[in-house]
Amino acid sequence: MKDNLYYSTGEFAKKARVSIRTIRYYDKQGILKPSFINDTGYRFYTDSDFGNLQIILCLKSLGFSLEEITDITGNNNASNYIMNSFELQLKLVRRKIEQLQLMEQTIQDTSKLFEGTKEVDWKQIIPLIHITNMEKDLNKQYKDSANVAIRIKLHKNFSVNPTGWFPWIFSNLYIKPKQNILEIGCGNGELWRVNQDKIPPDCTLLLSDFSVGMISDAKENLKQVNSPFQFKVFDCHDIPAEPNVFDHVIGNHLVFYLKDRKKAFKEINRVLKNDGYFYCSTYGKAHMKEIEQLVKEFDSRISLSEINLYDIFGMENGMDDLKDCFREVEQLIYDDCLMVNQIPPLFDYILSCHGNQQEYLKDRYDEFKDFIKKKMSKTGSLKITKMAGIFRCRK
Repeated sequence: MKDNLYYSTGEFAKKARVSIRTIRYYDKQGILKPSFINDTGYRFYTDSDFGNLQIILCLKSLGFSLEEITDITGNNNASNYIMNSFELQLKLVRRKIEQLQLMEQTIQDTSKLFEGTKEVDWKQIIPLIHITNMEKDLNKQYKDSANVAIRIKLHKNFSVNPTGWFPWIFSNLYIKPKQNILEIGCGNGELWRVNQDKIPPDCTLLLSDFSVGMISDAKENLKQVNSPFQFKVFDCHDIPAEPNVFDHVIGNHLVFYLKDRKKAFKEINRVLKNDGYFYCSTYGKAHMKEIEQLVKEFDSRISLSEINLYDIFGMENGMDDLKDCFREVEQLIYDDCLMVNQIPPLFDYILSCHGNQQEYLKDRYDEFKDFIKKKMSKTGSLKITKMAGIFRCRK
């Protein structure tokens, strides 16, 4: 029997200033279950449930999907739940501030194009618009760490090539002992964690990123790696280093996010020693094309990405940009594909992408899974093309 520590659904909704329909929906989705259900099926909530609801509403306001909220809230015990959520919210707020600052700079740069002229040069303006969209996508990558893990797991579990992506990249670096190495856009430093036993002795390793959050993640990820890492936050368009100091500069899946590729390449060239190397990885147009085709066959309105990064800087067009700044440019292709024979990992991968799929799949999950099952049953697995590689450039 309910006592004064419990609230009915109506009382609870009024206390939280949300609709009864919202409370019932969260209950149905398993995000916020009532603390007590009496014999007649009436649902009752507590003050603790009210605290949990506030966290859910806050995460929702920060842009998390209900699936993501379920994953986050389901992996915290009661003692750490609120503290972990607050730390996550603070990290996301800081990232949003960074995003707004970048958008402010983009608007200022675009405004300058109109100064002293009445004509609009769309060839200059359109790339700036793309940069604004890419900054949004880049921030999503940081927010969706769980989604990134899902995508990495698909490649790890179903790739045909036994040599993983990071070991393959490392095998194509001409690194020797006692050399100076700079990684720009280091992310969480995974390249070095995976290859920690292969790092030559006495190398100087500087890992950089424009994001304070990313550098923090890299430090955490590499704290057990026995190498003398240095970390710095800076924009690779303006590298705070003297000329001719690095033997190698590495940029993994970074170049297509750069605001001014030509300027960044010149800056990289400046800090490289003579005969030094710049390595940059990217995708090709065929990369993961079967997944995009699969979702479009199910519903032609679905797009898994707002921007095709390979159109900006890809395996097909990247060499032309690089040849203007480096005397030798070599393209290396990572030979691999996926053979996926399980529905859940592929389904999770599709949901993890940053397109509009949630909008068109959210009420059709079972239907879409049946669609994938029929496709997979024809051959037992789905072959998915991978088209990725690196450009190895010599100063």
